[in-house]
Amino acid sequence: MESVFSQFAWAIPVIPLLAFLILTAFGRQMKGAAVLLGVISSLAAFILSALLLWERVSGTMEDYTRSFDWIRFGDIRLEFGFDVTNLNALMLVIVTLVSLLVNVYSKGYMHGDERQTVFYAYIALFTSSMLGLVLSPNLLQLYIFWELVGVCSFLLVGFWYERHAARAAAKKAFIVTRIGDVGLFIALLLLFWYMPGHALDFGSISNVFSNADTLAQSGISAGLTTWIASLIFVGAVGKSGQFPLHTWLPDAMEGPTPISALIHAATMVAAGVYLVARTFDIFHMSPTAMTIVASVGGFTAIFAATIAIAQRDLKRILAYSTVSQLGYMMMALGLGAVTAGVFHLFTHAFFKALLFLGAGSVIHAVHTQDIFKMGGVGRNMKVTAWTFGIGALALSGIPPLSGFWSKDAILTAAWDQNNWLLFIIGAVAAFFTAFYMARLFFLVFTGDPSADSEASKAHESPLSMTVPLIVLSVLAVVAGFVNTPFGGSFGTWLTGEEVGEHANIMVMIVSALIGVLGIGLGYVMYGPGRKRQDTLEHTAAPVYRLLANKYYIDELYQIVFVRSLSGIGQLLKAIDKWVIDGLVRLVAWFTVSVGRTSLRVQNGQLQTYGLVSLFGFVGLILLVLALGRRFW
Repeated sequence: MESVFSQFAWAIPVIPLLAFLILTAFGRQMKGAAVLLGVISSLAAFILSALLLWERVSGTMEDYTRSFDWIRFGDIRLEFGFDVTNLNALMLVIVTLVSLLVNVYSKGYMHGDERQTVFYAYIALFTSSMLGLVLSPNLLQLYIFWELVGVCSFLLVGFWYERHAARAAAKKAFIVTRIGDVGLFIALLLLFWYMPGHALDFGSISNVFSNADTLAQSGISAGLTTWIASLIFVGAVGKSGQFPLHTWLPDAMEGPTPISALIHAATMVAAGVYLVARTFDIFHMSPTAMTIVASVGGFTAIFAATIAIAQRDLKRILAYSTVSQLGYMMMALGLGAVTAGVFHLFTHAFFKALLFLGAGSVIHAVHTQDIFKMGGVGRNMKVTAWTFGIGALALSGIPPLSGFWSKDAILTAAWDQNNWLLFIIGAVAAFFTAFYMARLFFLVFTGDPSADSEASKAHESPLSMTVPLIVLSVLAVVAGFVNTPFGGSFGTWLTGEEVGEHANIMVMIVSALIGVLGIGLGYVMYGPGRKRQDTLEHTAAPVYRLLANKYYIDELYQIVFVRSLSGIGQLLKAIDKWVIDGLVRLVAWFTVSVGRTSLRVQNGQLQTYGLVSLFGFVGLILLVLALGRRFW
């Protein structure tokens, strides 16, 4: 069936790009209109994305690709264009919808900020870059936008650059993600070298990596396939905050809260999961690479979840939650459950954006991020409390909210493959998730306000902030019904292959029970009427300190990498200063000295010239006499 809206897909990233150019060109002159332009541009992009998705859902559409020669030398062509598939049509709606709600929300949150125009310009560029990444028809174009997303994250995380912590977080995010990007770049070079005709478009990659025969015809061995897939995954590890490159993600909380929602829900961190899903044909041909993805994802899920249970900062708890949920998505992809991984990415975007924006609403009211300095906020902020509660329940996997269905799909994939280790890891991580979200909710919204906080003076946020919360809470409830195990053809629509949906009642019971138990334990330890203290800190002090300090990973990196590299840098600086520059200065000194000596001799006086000649003649005679016959 011929597509109508797909041919206009190129306009989706162009619209926010135009908004960025206008805001940048006119600067502070558009301070009053920046909000309007940001909202209108994101709304236009969302409407076009929604129409495109509706068209692909309502009919059987073929993938639509348009490209033109960008660079051509000899027989090698590098193309630029756009590609529309069911996967990226879904991603377009996720990115544009969350971007639209963040733009609306920022009107209230960033009110009064002198650099509001710059803020909206950065959001527009960030959104445009992510949309360009999603629509890229080839790996080279994706890499270009991949780097643009990284640059935008640096600008947004460090938006309040007058704060030392924000500057440090921005630099950390930029440097750590660059480490992963090196892996992706090497994978791109390997594909360019070995692909027939140096083709980098996803269609050609899919054809070559479709089976062992096509790989053999192209001269790509199983080992090389594993290397390419693993290097692509290294890039995804950096962007999606997987262990061990996860450390930048919690520190990115130094940026404005709307940016935290945008980065952690639908844009930057989603790029890594999208990359693995987009190039899944490569991973599918390497069992080793699949094992690596599943193992790293599973470990990240439980690793980050344990850290979250001992954090006091509201946004950092949600940040480690994001790392954990991204681990879930990677674990699903490593298990070969692309539908489950993308489905969790879809549902997570809504309830995690809801939680971050809800956190911003609370912080905006109480002016602190320490959950132990809050309490009773729900009395005066009922909309924020109810919507945040829905997001917390969805993240905890409580039925029938969206998070339950997507987590159940991942756990079912592990169960069906008899991968008991990953199933247990996923189940335990789900328990920790429910526990730390219950801890957060009860300490922030229930009980009596903390004596040393402004929680008692909290008031509900303006409509510009609460309306996005309501919209996202509705989506957090209903989004999961697009792919329940009792019906629907989401998997078939997404992958183009027949996917047998089936309900595993045992897994569903276990998943729901785990969520309830986690919340129950959170209520017992932190519910209304309990003392406002961290019970874990008193009952398991050594373990608590380990978790509160994030397993000392940052400190380890500081010693092993930062200090060692700094020491090497100081050594090289000393060599440059005292050896290299020293030799240069020595030559310069010797040359100047010879010049000054010659200047004194060549003074224009005949007496001096005669005396020098006499000394030279005497010296020559003495030399001849000293050498004697040997001279002849």
